[in-house]
Amino acid sequence: MTLAFPNPSRSFDDVRNGVRFIGHDGMFQVSFLVESDALIRSGGRFCEPEALEAKCLAAFDIARPEIHRAAKKAYAKSRRKTGDVYTLTGGDLL
Repeated sequence: MTLAFPNPSRSFDDVRNGVRFIGHDGMFQVSFLVESDALIRSGGRFCEPEALEAKCLAAFDIARPEIHRAAKKAYAKSRRKTGDVYTLTGGDLL
């Protein structure tokens, strides 16, 4: 199966300081987190360094196609067991 993102939901994770989203590989859910620093450092075009939750969520929405490409790449490199979270950093979004 191929990783897909049929559900546009995303949420801010205060503890891990990033935006969580879910992909699907067939019937399996795959969890992702993109660090807020990744949104800030991605050429500075997504959100300001003093990003708040709303700014990070908006930045995620703007960068969604790039983030999904990075998520597919990370997932293809190492398929982990169910329940693991793939964390995307600034280097993944370059």
